[in-house]
Amino acid sequence: MKIVLTAALLAIAVVASAQGGIERLYVLDCGINQAKDQARWSPGVNEGKPIEFSDNCYLIRHAKGVLLWDTGIPDAVAGMAEGMVVANGAITQRRTKTLAAQLTEIGVKPADVTYLAISHTHGDHVGNVALFPASTVLIQGAEYEWAMTQTIKPGFAATQKFDKLTGDRDVFGDGSVTILSTPGHTPGHQSLLVKLPKTGAIILSGDAVHFKDNWDHKRVPSMNTSREQSVASMQRIATLMEERKAQLWINHDKPQSAQLRYAPAYYE
Repeated sequence: MKIVLTAALLAIAVVASAQGGIERLYVLDCGINQAKDQARWSPGVNEGKPIEFSDNCYLIRHAKGVLLWDTGIPDAVAGMAEGMVVANGAITQRRTKTLAAQLTEIGVKPADVTYLAISHTHGDHVGNVALFPASTVLIQGAEYEWAMTQTIKPGFAATQKFDKLTGDRDVFGDGSVTILSTPGHTPGHQSLLVKLPKTGAIILSGDAVHFKDNWDHKRVPSMNTSREQSVASMQRIATLMEERKAQLWINHDKPQSAQLRYAPAYYE
């Protein structure tokens, strides 16, 4: 009886420790993408219809460190009155708040960021990676190798360390923050599963899906590197949502993002 009771208490202690490790999740405004043609992301649907995408970053405080998920559009764009035109004129990027200023507002210095995890290496997700020269970059090895073959490479700092992943990663070892391998949009795309004590489980989509209508119809953008992988990754996310009773926060879905609490507010 004593052995059974001790085992039960130990199990409770382990669960309590896991719940106590993660402290807060902040949603950061990392810019806006204004696109001329929604069909770029939903082939054959809403051709010629403009769409505006939110672009969020997320900061997670944990007892074992701080993780920043994505870095958004370059902070320099905040000083451009007309924004920055990219994708051969198809998209205009804008920022009203810099990432640096938002981190200062919540009391985080770049040197405090233990891990810089990026969903993938497109410019609106890695625009400020050089702000964190002391951070360890968590990136799929396949993504790193692919990014280094592109004409425009991510502007990583020379001093950054790279942890090149080959699949999922339990970042802090307690199951509270898990990188999910979800390739398809790019060869090494990844999403993030976060388990908060009060809010519950959340999956941060990265660009595994861009907006809710595409999620509902499982549409694959024409620029994705693999349609087969994209469909499989969406199915994986759907399965995890069911298993973990998780919310899906679609990074670029502006109507959904408008309902979130942005920093300095936070989720627990």
